Amino acid sequence: MSEPISPGDLTALLGRWAAGRGPLYRLLATRLRGLIDEGALAPGAGLPAERRLAARLSVGRGTVVAAYDLLSEERRLVRRRGSGTRVAPGPDAAPEPARRTHDGSLFLSMFEPVAGTLALTCAAPDAPPPELRAAYREATARVDVLANDIGYHPAGLLELRAVIAERFTERGLPTSPDEVLVTNGAQQALGLLVRCHVSAGDTVLVERPTYPGALALFGEAAADVRAVDTGPEGVDVPALLAGMADAPALTYLIPSFHNPTGSVLPPLLRRRIAVAAGEHGGLVVDDETMAHLGFDGRAPAPLASFPGGEDVVTVGSLSKLVWGGLRIGWIRARRPVLDRLRRTKTLTDLGGDVLSQLAAAHLLRDLDPITRRRGTELRRQHDRLAAELRRRLPDWEFAPAAGGQTLWVRLPHGDSASFSQVALRHGAALLPGDSLCAGGGGAEWLRLPFLASSETLTEAVDRIARAWKHYGEVDTPPAPPLGALAV
Repeated sequence: MSEPISPGDLTALLGRWAAGRGPLYRLLATRLRGLIDEGALAPGAGLPAERRLAARLSVGRGTVVAAYDLLSEERRLVRRRGSGTRVAPGPDAAPEPARRTHDGSLFLSMFEPVAGTLALTCAAPDAPPPELRAAYREATARVDVLANDIGYHPAGLLELRAVIAERFTERGLPTSPDEVLVTNGAQQALGLLVRCHVSAGDTVLVERPTYPGALALFGEAAADVRAVDTGPEGVDVPALLAGMADAPALTYLIPSFHNPTGSVLPPLLRRRIAVAAGEHGGLVVDDETMAHLGFDGRAPAPLASFPGGEDVVTVGSLSKLVWGGLRIGWIRARRPVLDRLRRTKTLTDLGGDVLSQLAAAHLLRDLDPITRRRGTELRRQHDRLAAELRRRLPDWEFAPAAGGQTLWVRLPHGDSASFSQVALRHGAALLPGDSLCAGGGGAEWLRLPFLASSETLTEAVDRIARAWKHYGEVDTPPAPPLGALAV
């Protein structure tokens, strides 16, 4: 028999199981039933012991016992003294597949709205700016210029690639349009890089913590993900350089307004990383999705602009600066790397939406007013969230961010995964730190975005504070189900 699924892995699969009406044990049983029916919990898979799972979910042991008993009555689970609880075997039960950390389950749940809950999981602007409407009006007015254009541009519209190249050149990184590939957001850009450069078992070097969407892609590729710690001053550069010396297949970095810490790597350390990238080979990816989110409105120099960084691949996007619904991202790389990515993307989608690319080109030509306004807004929202946390939760620790959209907050005790379960029952959906940390190390951390209005941020902290007050309390155990009772 295989080892039981760990409480942490099962918690990630369960997602926001408690967001609903009715007794907690029924909500838990409903979600477990769904995982079994979907095949996410394979026949014969061992489930965690009741007490361990209850501690992880911050519920009473009786809640888990009652949920397990209910599913046993339905013959979806098999419970035997001394053998634990397992998913009932199917008629042709296959061996349980190997589980991977960061398989994307929790990342995908970030985009699932829950009625009556403040979503503090996905960090992205919640409304398009007025400039976007003007940009689409301009794009629509220019449709006639596309009269002899079939509309397929696998590498991206030349006009947009030229504007992106010009922006890089202005920032000290000379770039031609042929060195730019337009993608459907930064997530597709990262997905293409993983697909073309990472095979099962390859080593990928990342910061800890880092962007959970990247970890989900590396997990899907079955990569061997190794992490280097980062903090308020940025990544531990000596440890990073030691890891790069082992020539990983891909090194993924967020040096500008890091997600989730908001730190900025100083120019001298960027220079050292660029030199190492030139010496050791392997693909080094500079994720600049946050680069224009500094509170002062200025973007740091990309890694590829430093001596030795010629082969660094730069990823960018308008999703955080403008709006997530504008699915425009890009990859800036040298031609040999870009040609392979272009071929792969062509087979995937034949190119992105042309009107959106025209609108993006319009926005990028005059981006400075947007970055200045966003920087001012983000600073104000950052300061409001920080003040509310200090007022309501003075024992929680965090370092002020230099930009970006999130605070990286440390709990004084307990673990963020179990606390998130309590917070959800108080109307706040949180992202626990383990989902951003390859190899563990994030159990006591939370990522909190500061993108909402001042009133919403105050309400969010109020809900979190109420949840923290009740953290550690257990629910009254429900009566065990009787007979063949089903929901």
